[in-house]
Amino acid sequence: MSDQPVTERALAPEPGSDERRLHELGYAQELSRSMSGFSNFAVSFTIISILSGCLTLYTTAMKTGGPVMIVWGWPFVGVMTLFVGLAMAEVCSSYPTAGGLYYWAAKVAPSNGAAWSWFTGWFNFLGQVAVTSAIDFGAASFLNALLDLQFGFAATQQHTILLLGAILLTHGLLNTFGVRLVSMLSDVSVWWHIGGVAIIVGSLIVVPAKHQSTSYVFTHFVNMTGWGNTLYVGMLGLLMAQYTLTGFDASAHMTEETHNAARSGPRGIVMSIVVSLVAGWVLLIGITFAIQDYAAEVGSATGVAPAQIFIDAVGATGGKLLLLIVIGAQLFCGMSSLTANSRMIYAFSRDGALPGSRIWHKINHRTRTPTNAVWLGVVGAFALSLPYLWNIAAYFAVTSIAVIGLYIAYVIPTFLRLRQGANFVPGPWNLGRWSRPIGIVAVIWVAFISVLFMLPPLNPITWDNFNYTVVAVFVVLGFAGIWWLVSARRWFTGPKVQGSAEELAAIEHELEVV
Repeated sequence: MSDQPVTERALAPEPGSDERRLHELGYAQELSRSMSGFSNFAVSFTIISILSGCLTLYTTAMKTGGPVMIVWGWPFVGVMTLFVGLAMAEVCSSYPTAGGLYYWAAKVAPSNGAAWSWFTGWFNFLGQVAVTSAIDFGAASFLNALLDLQFGFAATQQHTILLLGAILLTHGLLNTFGVRLVSMLSDVSVWWHIGGVAIIVGSLIVVPAKHQSTSYVFTHFVNMTGWGNTLYVGMLGLLMAQYTLTGFDASAHMTEETHNAARSGPRGIVMSIVVSLVAGWVLLIGITFAIQDYAAEVGSATGVAPAQIFIDAVGATGGKLLLLIVIGAQLFCGMSSLTANSRMIYAFSRDGALPGSRIWHKINHRTRTPTNAVWLGVVGAFALSLPYLWNIAAYFAVTSIAVIGLYIAYVIPTFLRLRQGANFVPGPWNLGRWSRPIGIVAVIWVAFISVLFMLPPLNPITWDNFNYTVVAVFVVLGFAGIWWLVSARRWFTGPKVQGSAEELAAIEHELEVV
């Protein structure tokens, strides 16, 4: 390959070479590169948010398998997710750009890179919007539960959607006007989550007079779905863990703002999964031991079983305080998710792939952040949750959409990297001889869950509980596919470069002087 010396030199960046590497990938340093490696990890860890994902879907998990799937499903899914994350991290090291997944797909595809990039980007866009929606919907549900307990603000569908709108609006304003505050809060969020887990688990161990038995926690199976197949119901119970362990691609999307990106980005991906795996398992075991009245807590008037578990275990005042810790973590999580979402929208629009790309790619010269992309993320997330007003299974659907959209986008570059074989040039962070087996496991796992979470969760199937995941996925896929066939295949050539070295320097100079 004629450009091999240049490629190898680019893939072994020295300290301070982040901007040079970005130039070699074809982009100007438009975003402010101010993040440390820890901050990069913190964004992904915050979006995974064990206090958000684990607890918002805990009620669903209690119905689909119960304690045995809650406790054992978590480490199983966590290990499989780690395979996916390791494979992603290796590609991230080679191509540390805000575009992340869709940029990687274009670069590692043996052929038809533009088409692979196009569909990867659209799946990632769908997953990013859905996960932001699901996170803030969970926060709204828990906040509604607290307001119901404290002030009698009933936990209704209308109230939850109202609170969701207020939360999304707040996160949009923070990401627009409080950019430095967002970065600082992401760092704080790590310690909030770790400390929060310690306080919650410690309280649930010390305070309650009664705990469930070890055999109950680790072996008891519950089925409240209406389906008779135990294996099928247990597989549905994996959604809680798989949904929680999403969003770690944020470390890739933030690489253009991170120092030593070719190493910090991959480390952020992997470490966010590992730390979440350990802390999340401790949290789930602690909560499950503290269950006092299973049926009453699943059917709590608050609509949030963990809230009732807290109150039954430690009393009303203590339960509300624990609920506040969870809500704080969920708000941190939603804020960071919107940040990562906006960077993906910005990068995809930079390459002309979204309708109105010129609008969404626009940079706020004062903050050097993609403000318009932030608000597209807000509106999209709110729209995706609106079906909850008439569909009680909407949250299951939104979380399933997030899992399927994100994980398909996660694994496409891995699949293409496997096809590329020895032609793939690894970055400074790589898996060596383990790359191929890890990649194969990742691809198989994502194919399995992409089918699983489109299946109906409740029986009998009605319009009120219909899993519209398949509709949302195929609407987006159909739109992207038709647009590709009718128009985009003629002009979308994959990630665009912004110009020569001189032109990139001019772009950066313009941003600095404005």
